[in-house]
Amino acid sequence: MGKLFFERFMIMRREKMGLQTRMWLLVALLFAILYGVFTAVGSYLGVGGASSYIIMALVFLGFQYFIGPYMVQAMMKVEWVSEADEPELHRMVAELAERAEIPIPRVGISRLGIPNAFAFGKSQGDGRVCVTDGIRGLLSTDELKAVLGHEISHLKHRDMIVITVLSAIPLILYWIAWRTMWGGMLGDRRQSGGYAALIGLGAFVLYFLTNLLVLYGSRIREYYADLGSVELGNPPHQLATALYKLVYGSVKFRGREELRRVEGVKAFFLNDPSRAQLEIKELSQIDRDMSGTIDSDELMELRQKKITISSAEKMMELFTTHPNMLKRINHLASLS
Repeated sequence: MGKLFFERFMIMRREKMGLQTRMWLLVALLFAILYGVFTAVGSYLGVGGASSYIIMALVFLGFQYFIGPYMVQAMMKVEWVSEADEPELHRMVAELAERAEIPIPRVGISRLGIPNAFAFGKSQGDGRVCVTDGIRGLLSTDELKAVLGHEISHLKHRDMIVITVLSAIPLILYWIAWRTMWGGMLGDRRQSGGYAALIGLGAFVLYFLTNLLVLYGSRIREYYADLGSVELGNPPHQLATALYKLVYGSVKFRGREELRRVEGVKAFFLNDPSRAQLEIKELSQIDRDMSGTIDSDELMELRQKKITISSAEKMMELFTTHPNMLKRINHLASLS
């Protein structure tokens, strides 16, 4: 028993270090790209010309950072509930927050039929954890606890702050590209037209590339939060089953208008409901006994397999905030 515990501890430690390393390398790459563009434009204009766009971007993102929670709350139809209203939900959130060593977040119910959960807030002290009406009754207590562990881990890792900061970089590059090519940023177009077009085109290419890198960072944060839920004591198969049920529930959900309503904030969700139709076909292969759950044996069996993802799915994943679900559950299998 002690040997198995030690092996699992080492597996989780290696996985955590791997995810952290990938994230730090990504951050370094994004800021290196920004520095390169800033240097190129600054060398032509003087630093002041280019720095104004960085200041504008930071002001815009600062504004977004402070009003963001209120926008999420409104779009997700969140109603805050007291401990008297939802004692079991409050108990689970408080217990997980204590294990994660963060302040207990506010607890809310999102009046959406989409089965899901999410967390947001400006800081750990401002953390908010919500479940939708659609998720209630769909998951068992242990599965819901695993989902809440994932959301608490997002707060612990300060993911909203991290992604907000990283999102500044594509925004800065877009403004530099637009102003360079069409806004006269480099002065007289007759004298600098070729140079402006070259810098503007390069900035647009880097804007597209850095957007993809920010999405990649978002997918890393999802893997990291899954790992965080397991670290908080939730068995991997409980979270795997919860993800499976959320995908299945999203397939059955018929509220297209509601899905369109949350399109701009679905990155906060535990999974992307708009991809559920594609994901359910892959996940049904794991549920061998067709029980509607992924038990520990099925997860261990997946660990021994080599999963195959189609080229089309690999390409689609590049443009999403959430990992391919089969890869994500395979990652949970590696922790089992």
